[in-house]
Amino acid sequence: MVSPGRVAISIFGFDIMWYGLLIGLGFMTATLISYKRAPLHNVKPDFIIDLIIWMIPAAIVGARAYYVIFSWDNYAGNWAKIFDIRSGGLAIHGGLILCFLVGYFVCKHYKQSFIGTCDLAAAVIPLAQAIGRWGNFFNEEAHGGPTDLPWAQIIDGVGYHPTFLYESLWCLALSIFLLWFDTKHRKFDGQIICLYMILYSVERFFVEGLRTDSLMTGSLRQAQLISLALIAAGAVLYVFLKKRSENRVVTEEEKNEETEENEEIDKEI
Repeated sequence: MVSPGRVAISIFGFDIMWYGLLIGLGFMTATLISYKRAPLHNVKPDFIIDLIIWMIPAAIVGARAYYVIFSWDNYAGNWAKIFDIRSGGLAIHGGLILCFLVGYFVCKHYKQSFIGTCDLAAAVIPLAQAIGRWGNFFNEEAHGGPTDLPWAQIIDGVGYHPTFLYESLWCLALSIFLLWFDTKHRKFDGQIICLYMILYSVERFFVEGLRTDSLMTGSLRQAQLISLALIAAGAVLYVFLKKRSENRVVTEEEKNEETEENEEIDKEI
């Protein structure tokens, strides 16, 4: 695979990058699907439009800030370079963190379920990632080490592991699975977001090990540390939410039984 270049099209001398187009396409696709599926989680469809207005800048700012913070040596003394996102340099973990923080307050403001909204979004976030990852291909970045595999990404005549492709395929499969599971087998609120946290992080941990441009914390890869933390947090949250759901069911059953008993007593009286 050989990238045709970063520029998708030029209009009146202004270059429109594949990177931005694909991220935009990912956002749009995820938004449309969420709008259609919102009632499944008792979320108002129109709220999705309000939410995405906040999510787009939050995702970009969070992703860029995270990347800049953990690669500060490349930006120190050159503030203008910090804002040049058209050339790449976005970290998905930073975007997700800020989106969930902002999303919490947006849900509270519009009186929508935060957990329900997270479940709704979690099924399509990996689809947006699957689309957006191809921006790395056109930018010839975020690749792995040298390889002679048939599907290698060729850069300057050298083949590299196309880690963007590995993640894109995993995220596509993950989104399909979560959409199916959410529709057919979801048992409690929060189940889908927990599954996303765990399953995406497992993939990211191993694929990150192939990359040659990882953000580092000392001698450790930052994304791998975050992935391990998310796997642990997702597993703990899954157990907690499952037990809370089961306790609520038991409580509701007890209330129903008590109501039926009171009705029977009233009839006898």
